[in-house]
Amino acid sequence: MLKRGSVFNAIRRHKRGNAQISDKKTASGRKEASHQQINKITLKTLAKKVEQAVETKNAELAKESLIKAMKAYDKAASQGILHKSTSSRKIARLSTKVGKISAA
Repeated sequence: MLKRGSVFNAIRRHKRGNAQISDKKTASGRKEASHQQINKITLKTLAKKVEQAVETKNAELAKESLIKAMKAYDKAASQGILHKSTSSRKIARLSTKVGKISAA
C-alpha cells in the first residue's frame, strides 16, 4: 500500500509536468507562428516581384517570377500556411496579369 505522502508527491509532480507541457506548447506555438509569418512575407515579396515585372511589361521576367510564386503558393497551401482556395485564387490573379502582357 502507498503512503499518503508518496501519492501526494506523485500528484504534485503530475501537475508540474502539465505546467511544463503547457509552457512547451505555447513556446512551440509561438515558434510555428513566426515561421508562418516569415513564409507569408516571402509570398508577398514574390507576388510583388511578379507585379513589378508586369508594370514594366517584361514578359520573360514576369513568367519566371510567376513560376517561382506558383511553387511557393502551392507549397504554402500543402503545408497549411494558406488555405488551398486562397493560394489558388492568388495564383489565378497573378497569372491573368502575366497573361495580359504576354498576349499584348
